[in-house]
Amino acid sequence: MATEGGGKEMNEIKTQFTTREGLYKLLPHSEYSRPNRVPFNSQGSNPVRVSFVNLNDQSGNGDRLCFNVGRELYFYIYKGVRKAADLSKPIDKRIYKGTQPTCHDFNHLTATAESVSLLVGFSAGQVQLIDPVKKETSKLFNEERLIDKSRVTCVKWVPGSESLFLVAHSSGSMYLYNVEHTCGTTAPHYQLLKQGESFAVHTCKSKSTRNPLLKWTVGEGALNEFAFSPDGKFLACVSQDGFLRVFNFDSVELHGTMKSYFGGLLCVCWSPDGKYIVTGGEDDLVTVWSFVDCRVIARGHGHKSWVSVVAFDPYTTSVEESDPMEFSGSDEDFQDLLHFGRDRANSTQSRLSKRNSTESRPVSVTYRFGSVGQDTQLCLWDLTEDILFPHQPLSRARTHTNVMNATSPPAGSNGNSVTTPGNSVPPPLPRSNSLPHSAVSNAGSKSSVMDGAIASGVSKFATLSLHDRKERHHDKDHKRNHSVGHVSSKSSDRLNLVTKTKTDPAKTLGTPLCPRMEEVPLLEPLICKKIAHERLTVLIFLEDCIVTACQEGFICTWGRPGKGVSFNP
Repeated sequence: MATEGGGKEMNEIKTQFTTREGLYKLLPHSEYSRPNRVPFNSQGSNPVRVSFVNLNDQSGNGDRLCFNVGRELYFYIYKGVRKAADLSKPIDKRIYKGTQPTCHDFNHLTATAESVSLLVGFSAGQVQLIDPVKKETSKLFNEERLIDKSRVTCVKWVPGSESLFLVAHSSGSMYLYNVEHTCGTTAPHYQLLKQGESFAVHTCKSKSTRNPLLKWTVGEGALNEFAFSPDGKFLACVSQDGFLRVFNFDSVELHGTMKSYFGGLLCVCWSPDGKYIVTGGEDDLVTVWSFVDCRVIARGHGHKSWVSVVAFDPYTTSVEESDPMEFSGSDEDFQDLLHFGRDRANSTQSRLSKRNSTESRPVSVTYRFGSVGQDTQLCLWDLTEDILFPHQPLSRARTHTNVMNATSPPAGSNGNSVTTPGNSVPPPLPRSNSLPHSAVSNAGSKSSVMDGAIASGVSKFATLSLHDRKERHHDKDHKRNHSVGHVSSKSSDRLNLVTKTKTDPAKTLGTPLCPRMEEVPLLEPLICKKIAHERLTVLIFLEDCIVTACQEGFICTWGRPGKGVSFNP
């Protein structure tokens, strides 16, 4: 990919970079790819994706890596920063005909040294369940493409469940499956369960239980990615229509929405404590959205092209241990967040405090996240207190016990007291840190009953006989690259058919859905480095390294400061 202006220096690919924690180094011997190491000709193929799982074996080397390149799918032992990759011995390798793998996800709950459940989505719409340890293929879902004929964009196991999984398609629909159920031999018939602003959820109408259990129709155009909140209670979806939509997954209620500055949203992730969501997309920006306040709190500009992946780094996200009042809520919640980045809290935090505050107001929470894009660049970002709480007087050293008591809903609150999405701008003194996060408050008990709760909820849905069934029509050929000012009235009319509300991009700009650029803080990246020849498609933060991958099919390991190992070739 040609770079703008510049000469040799601009085009040079970086193999190391320095942040305040220290030096991150590319480990060439820890690179994974196809066995022949030949760059893959990526024209017209689906993005390379990477999934990790730990098999919990006794050897201490239980990490496994799955990645797709073109029509091929590979499964390797991942040796990380410890040992060189051995590409000659993939545990499992599959080559598909007529369709390509597009995404995949391991079930971490059921993984053992003897067996692992891996879901793989395909470009023609099918989803396969395979066990790469046993080298078995157990099931194929949507085999006849009767449920959805469009490409699978995202597939994930429902957190805490051994059998439920969610699949998103470029049609704009999502489907909830149970691995125990069949898909039937005829196209499913649906009955409306719930309809809201620009979304509808249907149950499958059938005498015996069959897949899909639920069909979600979300927004306009492709549903590009979704992510479950850390406790599994909420679901964040990003679509080609430029909207982030956050749902309560159990109750199928819309919690909040956000609109991109321009174009489609391509990727989404949650902060480790579930308080913030970051998105990236065709506006070349990363956008930070507060879950509690339902509003954009910052944007980041560093990429020169579409942002393809965003991810939080839980090992560098840190909390000042000396200030327990900062993270209000239960002790368990505080300990949960403290756990993320405890290794680095002391060394990182002292530097953060000096850099980002006065002595009277120590920085007590810093979130680190990263992004990679089609511009072949990796950016790292810090979300600090001066961005999260911009109106706090310096003299108040982050101890507002009285405010917390006055404004906090009870610990078991379902979050109804938070700002409703799309209403007027919240008061100028944001208190998001002093509201217990509704998605975290019951995290401990929630995950253990997740499977049962959804299963019982679905069976309850299936028994409802709703007379008010409505068919929803969709414009499948969404125009990808129109600018904010050039949405035709025709396309906006079609949108109104689906949403029954005004979602013309030109009308959302300057509203809480999509603030103007000057209305929210603009973050600058800590680092912004060109690290590949082809567009980047993977960014994963592990404890001792960062993993990136590009469309040529090279999966790279970057040792964290002090974690790189010298290999003898």
